[in-house]
Amino acid sequence: MSVNPMTYEAQFFGFTPQTCLLRMYTAFQDCLFDMLLLVENVILKKLEGLSECRISPLLIRKSTEKFLFLLKENFDELFSKMEEMLLQLVFNIPKNVLLPEDKVHRQYPYSKEQFQALQDEIHQLQEQYKAEVSAGQALRAELEEQEVVQAELEKILQCFVGLENICREHWNCSFRESFAFLTPSLKKLQDKLKDIEEKSKKLKKRETES
Repeated sequence: MSVNPMTYEAQFFGFTPQTCLLRMYTAFQDCLFDMLLLVENVILKKLEGLSECRISPLLIRKSTEKFLFLLKENFDELFSKMEEMLLQLVFNIPKNVLLPEDKVHRQYPYSKEQFQALQDEIHQLQEQYKAEVSAGQALRAELEEQEVVQAELEKILQCFVGLENICREHWNCSFRESFAFLTPSLKKLQDKLKDIEEKSKKLKKRETES
């Protein structure tokens, strides 16, 4: 049996040529054994019909084994020649033949160094992508937090606006003046709310761009 792995042939056929030949050898050998057993049984039945035959079944079995040994020697020699012929003429792919799935390697040849550089670049892009995803998640969390704060500030602002309207409509001047601090406080809250809205817009823009 050939020791050449013939990996390229195995890629094309889907099995190694040596495996195919081994199965053929086993099948031929099994047929040979079955044939000799059948011949032996026929001979034994013929001998049973002879009344004065001195040939015993044990002698028949020894003769069958000798004949089998002789046939097996000749069979192994013939099969070896057949194996060599099949490996050269049937299962062999010439060196100048390229399988269709390997033509891409001829069109886009890469050395080991180039392939390793490509692998490194892919790894770098994967790490960059993971970092951008993590940053995007952080931005979304911060944006959600800003939205909650903005909603609370809007509620407080509405309360101050309501108080200011009440002071203008229902309270006298002296009492209204006692709430003069509402105006600067309201102005500060409005500035803070505007700052948060601008920051929220920037965060949304950065999230969209990422």
